Amino acid sequence: MLVLRLLNVVAPAYFLCISLVTFVLQIFLFIPSMFRDPSTTPLFSPALLHGALFLFLSANAMGNYVLVIQSSPEDLGKDLNLGKGAEVADWLDGSRSPGSALPSTHFCRLCARVTQRHDHHCFFTGNCIGSRNMRNFVMFCLYTSLACLDSLVAGMAYISATLSMSFADPLAFLTLLPHSISQFFSGALLSSEMFVILMLYLWLGIGLACAGFCCHQMLLILRGQTRYQVRKGMVVRARPWRENLQEVFGKRWLLGLLIPVLNVESDCRRQKGK
Repeated sequence: MLVLRLLNVVAPAYFLCISLVTFVLQIFLFIPSMFRDPSTTPLFSPALLHGALFLFLSANAMGNYVLVIQSSPEDLGKDLNLGKGAEVADWLDGSRSPGSALPSTHFCRLCARVTQRHDHHCFFTGNCIGSRNMRNFVMFCLYTSLACLDSLVAGMAYISATLSMSFADPLAFLTLLPHSISQFFSGALLSSEMFVILMLYLWLGIGLACAGFCCHQMLLILRGQTRYQVRKGMVVRARPWRENLQEVFGKRWLLGLLIPVLNVESDCRRQKGK
């Protein structure tokens, strides 16, 4: 438990550090290298379009990241009626489910919060994912994977121009790291270039991981399930996939795809209105 609590603190700091490094490399290294002659650069040059795209992806990724943290399940836990004589300890194993609570209500040991429609505890946000922040979590994974893909492509273009190498061969990227390590220790490669090459593989790993999380989460949403329900073997009522999507993304789903917005149509508010 101590290791998990430590990871709950270190993982968000690690993610923010990687995001800051990515932003600095894009703005001060990759994008300026795309301008051959700034005085004759057209208004809609590839460099400006790439910069606008990266800022859009980064703003959505970080905006939804903040909203996932802001939409704390702790507020939901205060509204739950645990029943007469019920203690928080009764929720530790997730077995207690009073009639006034929604299905799969769960108490998380790491953040000490009660979450309605608990899905899982995300270490990179230090928060539980549930009914209030599920949409923002999916959007965070989606835009993080796209931002990593964008940074990967820009980084490969920068390395290709700097080292005069081609990535036309699919094996060129796989052999880039071992070849670069040998060149770095022989003094033929600068430390800044070696750092960018290491970041390429980091962006690839983070992008694939976030894309996998997003796809898996969407499959569960379409089925109307959460990871917690699947892990506990809970049976859920079969509903049309359109209703399951609307329950998570709401009626303003298109707005949520373009800009980070809170999911105001949460189960908590619908429960209060009954």
